[in-house]
Amino acid sequence: MTKTEIIFLLADNHKKFIGQFEPMDERQFFISINNKWNSGQQLDHIIRSVQPVVLAFALPLVLLRLFFGKANRPSRSYEALVEKYHAKLAKGGMASGRFVPKGLSFPEKQTAIKKLQALVRRLNKKIETRTEEELDIYLLPHPLLGKLTLREMLYFTAYHAEHHRENMIKNLEGSSFAK
Repeated sequence: MTKTEIIFLLADNHKKFIGQFEPMDERQFFISINNKWNSGQQLDHIIRSVQPVVLAFALPLVLLRLFFGKANRPSRSYEALVEKYHAKLAKGGMASGRFVPKGLSFPEKQTAIKKLQALVRRLNKKIETRTEEELDIYLLPHPLLGKLTLREMLYFTAYHAEHHRENMIKNLEGSSFAK
């Protein structure tokens, strides 16, 4: 996937994720089935996940190399990265530390959505400043997946929004609200 395709995918997947909140009332916002995160927690988690990626893309490449090294393998495909993520989740992998959401109040919903939209716009502008080669050379740490190339981190960030959108849909479908 080229960086232009990645930029589109990031924007599109986050737009779809955010679109889930438009028709959502306060009751739906807080529905949680089987101890799964409610929609406010899902939104908070995605913001917490995108923020460090935006910050990392703002760093000079020399610092990325100094802190995290350079890739000694080619970037995985989008599909291979998603498969690896699903395998980690199947083995019990889950969010930890600063990525565990605290949740949001319903009145915070619109502010949080605007924050996420701004983060995705900033990330996409940062991607434009990188070359295709740089996306495959430099690494970033992922708390569950280990060291990822910049390209792989972008694949994850795009997929992650879709994964949590699907989780919200399942949560709402499984509630008494949907029945």
